[in-house]
Amino acid sequence: MSAIVKICGLREAEHVDAAVAAGAGLTGFVFFPPSPRSIAIEQAAALTARVPETVRKVALTVDADDDLLRRIVDGAGVDTLQLHGHETVERVDHIRETFGLPVIKALPIATAGDVADARTFEGHADMLLFDAKPPKQATRPGGNAEAFDWTLLQGLDFSVPWLLAGGLDASNVCEALRITGAPMVDVSSGVETAPGHKDTRKIRDFIAAVKAL
Repeated sequence: MSAIVKICGLREAEHVDAAVAAGAGLTGFVFFPPSPRSIAIEQAAALTARVPETVRKVALTVDADDDLLRRIVDGAGVDTLQLHGHETVERVDHIRETFGLPVIKALPIATAGDVADARTFEGHADMLLFDAKPPKQATRPGGNAEAFDWTLLQGLDFSVPWLLAGGLDASNVCEALRITGAPMVDVSSGVETAPGHKDTRKIRDFIAAVKAL
């Protein structure tokens, strides 16, 4: 069975439709203004309305407070929350209990110690997402087209489902999957022509590469 694909940072109906038609299992919508992929809650609602119930609609936030999360949950039409900031285990527990939605916790990886630290979120987050640590001058924690050493995840098992992210595109995702055995992959910049500008062909090619493997 091929890995499940998440296309993140969607902003246009054309690209949402392309992701769904090609077989993405998750769609991602960014609510973090420093990101070129950030959208308004009302804009997201129009896009998530196009996504069938069989495909997850994920809201990506970064250290969001309860007020913002409530507005997203109530107005954006999402069914999953992705926490891409410095949220603690306690914060993850609070968000799951308060909003009643599954939570993906994104974790920056550069060393084996980072992977070990990430395990503290097992049993708290519903899913884990492993992404490359951002460059020192980066203005956002993800979507920087940076990969990490995939062998850090080789042969590892986790008690919750997990996603591999960071620097993936149609040319390298198969190698990444062979090394890590990731059950899910997350792509944003790897299906763009420029930051925040998705490309329909690249979306299709990425999902096709994963399905071919």
